[in-house]
Amino acid sequence: MSAVFNFTFVPWFRSVAPYIHLHRGKTFVVGMAGEAIAAGKLQHIAQDLALIQSMGVKIVLVHGFRPQVNEQLAAKGHEAHYAQGMRITDGVALDCAQEAAGQLRYEIEAAFSQGLPNTPMAGSTVRVISGNFITARPVGIVDGVDFKHSGLVRKVDTQGIKQTLDMGAMVLLSPFGFSITGEAFNLSMEEVATRVAIELQADKLIFLTEVPGIRVNPSEPEGEDNPIDLEMPLDYAERLLRQLPPPQKPTDIAFYLQHCVKACKFGVERSHILPFATDGALLLEVYVHDGIGTMVIDEKLESLREATVDDVGGILQLIEPFEKDGTLVTRDRTEIERDAGLYSVIEHDGVIFGCAALYPYPESKTGEMAALTVSPQSQGQGDGERILKRVEQRAKAQGLSSIFVLTTRTMHWFLKRGFQPADTAWLPEARKRSYNFSRKSQVLVKHL
Repeated sequence: MSAVFNFTFVPWFRSVAPYIHLHRGKTFVVGMAGEAIAAGKLQHIAQDLALIQSMGVKIVLVHGFRPQVNEQLAAKGHEAHYAQGMRITDGVALDCAQEAAGQLRYEIEAAFSQGLPNTPMAGSTVRVISGNFITARPVGIVDGVDFKHSGLVRKVDTQGIKQTLDMGAMVLLSPFGFSITGEAFNLSMEEVATRVAIELQADKLIFLTEVPGIRVNPSEPEGEDNPIDLEMPLDYAERLLRQLPPPQKPTDIAFYLQHCVKACKFGVERSHILPFATDGALLLEVYVHDGIGTMVIDEKLESLREATVDDVGGILQLIEPFEKDGTLVTRDRTEIERDAGLYSVIEHDGVIFGCAALYPYPESKTGEMAALTVSPQSQGQGDGERILKRVEQRAKAQGLSSIFVLTTRTMHWFLKRGFQPADTAWLPEARKRSYNFSRKSQVLVKHL
C-alpha cells in the first residue's frame, strides 16, 4: 500500500509544483456564499484557504449571509423582500443582517484558529483581520422601489487592505459598508468581492457558490452530455450575458456570470465560479490544469510562441516519457539548448503542454518537423493542430515549400492532416546521412 501511495503521490506533487510557483505572491479575492456555511462546508473551505495561503497566496475572503439573514427574519416573523435581484433592507432586515454578520465572522475566525494534530490546520497560523475597508452609499429608489438600507460600494480602502495582506494576514470582509456619516448599509457579497478584486487588481476573483458553473449549453438541462464550460473567453461570456434575462436569484445563470465579466473587463485576468458542494473545489481549480468550475478570462491563457533557452527544462520534462517508450528519438539537454530557437511551444499558466521543432534544409526547400509532442493532460483539445500550423507558418516564412516528419507510431495522425508517404530517397542529402535505418521510420511529406 505504501509503495502504491508513493507511486501516485510523487508524480501528483510534481505536477502541481508549477502552479505553486506560479501563484506565489499573487492576490486572490474569494467570495464565499452564505449557503456554503449553512451547508456545513466552512471547516473544509477554511482548511483549503489556509493551505493556499501557506503557499504564498494573499487572500481576501468576502463572506455572504443571505440564508442566515433570512433565517433571522423568519425567526422574527418578518418576510424577506427582494426586487431586481437585490434585498430590500428595512430596519428589521438591517438588524438581522448585523446579527448574522457578527455570528458568521465569529464562526469564520474560529475555523481559521483551529490547529488540532492530524488535521490540515495543524501547525498553521492564520491571522484573520477585518476592518472598515468599505465605504458605502445607498442604492436609493430605483424604478419606484425604495431599497432603504441596501447599499452599493462607494470606495475600497485598497491601501489598508494591501498593507494588511503584506503583513501576512488574511483579510475578512463582511457585506457591510458605512457611509461618511457612519450609517450602515447592507451590501451584496458578490458586489463587494467584485469591487475589491477590481480595485486591488487581483489575480483571481473566485466565487464559491451553490452554482457548479456555466454549462456548455446554458439553455439545456445539466447532465453528462451538457458539461461545465471550464474556460470561457471574456468576449463569449459577454455575448452570452446579453442573451440571458436579468438575474433575479443566485441560481440564475447570469447572477454570478455578470460579476465575473465585470471583473475581467476592469483588469482581473481570471474570475471563477466554483461549486462549494465539491470538496476541495478551491484546490482543484487553483492547482489542477483543467480545474472544476467555469473560469472567465480576459485573454486566451494558452500562449503559442517560439521557445527560449528558459523553456528547455519544460521541453525535456514534456518529451521524456515519449523518448522512454520509443515514440520520439532521444535528445539530450545540450542539443535542445542549442536548438531552442527552432522550437515552438504551447504554454498554459507557465507550464509547457506542447512543442515541436522545425529543422530547415534551405538547399532542398524543405524542413523537418521533429519532437512534436502534446501533454497527455491536453490531448484531444487541438493543441497538436495548433503547433502544426505554427510550424507550417514558420516554414513558409523561411521560403520552404514543404515539411516532412519521420514517425514510427503516429502515421495516421499526419496522413489526416495532409501528409503523404515518401521514400527515404526523397530526404535531403544531409538528412539521409543521419537517417536511422534500425528505427524504420516512415517518411511523410506535406507540401505547403
